[in-house]
Amino acid sequence: MDIETYRNHCLRNKGVTEEFPFNKSTLVYKVMGKMFTLANIEPFESINLKCSPETALQLREMHEGVTPGYHMNKKHWNTVRTDGNIPDKTICQWIDDSYGLVVDKLSQRDRKWLEQEAQ
Repeated sequence: MDIETYRNHCLRNKGVTEEFPFNKSTLVYKVMGKMFTLANIEPFESINLKCSPETALQLREMHEGVTPGYHMNKKHWNTVRTDGNIPDKTICQWIDDSYGLVVDKLSQRDRKWLEQEAQ
């Protein structure tokens, strides 16, 4: 996966913002102010994704390119290498799953706003 594919996929979701809150090289995507993925842009070698604890462990066991989240809570985050060993389609699904986990934890008001934006 290249950075443009990653960026375009993240931004297609409702309520997503693109930010650099930590430094000039860490690109962060948030939904309604809550982070669901981030990546170092120079070099673009991996992304961090939020996961349920069970899914995080399963993905690590199934894929060599998935490790505990770098600089993140290892229980809830995975680092996924973007070197081509995991298909883009699979990574895009995991991005959507991460987005969904965060949306599910939003307040009812924020989820309602997102639903209205989707129409």
